[in-house]
Amino acid sequence: MSHRISVVILNWNTRNFLEKFLPDVIRYSEDLADVIVADNASTDDSVDFLIKNFPSVKIIRNANNDGYAGGYNSALSKVETEYYILLNSDVKVTEHWLEPMLTLMDSDKQSGACQPKILSYHSPEYFEYAGAAGGFIDKYGYPFCRGRIFNTVEKDNHQYDDNCEIFWATGACMMIRSAVFKNMGGFDALFFAHMEEIDLCWRIRNTGKKILYCAESKVFHVGGGTLPKSNPHKTYLNFRNNLLMVYKNASESDYQSILKTRIFLDILAAFKFLFSGNFKDYKAVLKAWRDFKKLKSSYSRPISKIIENKNPTSFFIFPKSILRYYYLYGRKKFSSLGWNNNGNR
Repeated sequence: MSHRISVVILNWNTRNFLEKFLPDVIRYSEDLADVIVADNASTDDSVDFLIKNFPSVKIIRNANNDGYAGGYNSALSKVETEYYILLNSDVKVTEHWLEPMLTLMDSDKQSGACQPKILSYHSPEYFEYAGAAGGFIDKYGYPFCRGRIFNTVEKDNHQYDDNCEIFWATGACMMIRSAVFKNMGGFDALFFAHMEEIDLCWRIRNTGKKILYCAESKVFHVGGGTLPKSNPHKTYLNFRNNLLMVYKNASESDYQSILKTRIFLDILAAFKFLFSGNFKDYKAVLKAWRDFKKLKSSYSRPISKIIENKNPTSFFIFPKSILRYYYLYGRKKFSSLGWNNNGNR
């Protein structure tokens, strides 16, 4: 039977997650989708385990571990279906998780990608950090979500049960049109991991396509399965990739304004790490800026044509500083920002 969807799980040494969560992915997906595991040159026994226990699962073997971005680019070049679902190995899916997203994407031909409601596996009454109920950025490029601003994660009280447009969809569970993924050139492989999905969604939005949130679909995410939140390399990737993302996608006038403020804010963050005793994170921020300056010459601005008249990207960027609202004003919930998900204040 030919399916329109391929659920593609990128794996790197996560046999424990595959053993725990893959059975539900197969059970709740096989009627609508092909289930594929793309192995990023794992050094554990993941592949042997899959061959022995899940013969229905197709395995794509990447020659190297090129991270999330490069790993998916390589794997998806070998997959031919109308839709891809990029799914982390540490995600527990639920019954009928696919149907609502497929219906939503089919109903809007301008849609490029979407995500489900992401809840915490360990605290299922709460949203999960990586994606929650859909992602946004502020005027300086800092990401946040409906349901999660910085480290404050909201309880799911059905306050985000509406399907809506968002700025970015989480890479933990993203449905995307294969044609859109290919037209965008996939993820930016230089990012390796972290922020690559926000960069991709920004590029998609700049072409006039929509990014959507599908409230009827629900999954549970463990989170932090590859790099813990306190890892200095994660700090480095987040700061470096965020700067590259803004450089690539913001308009020229916005970029110059952002850069002046970001120098100050990122130096402030670096010294906050230093005075808190996190010397490695302090060095990670400085290294991120050094490498950003080197790598930005790899790009020509603007990377993608901005079509403001078709689907204005700026409407979906919070026009204030989320840092100021969070730390100075104590606005720690999306609903307290006085700004709804379609950009109207």
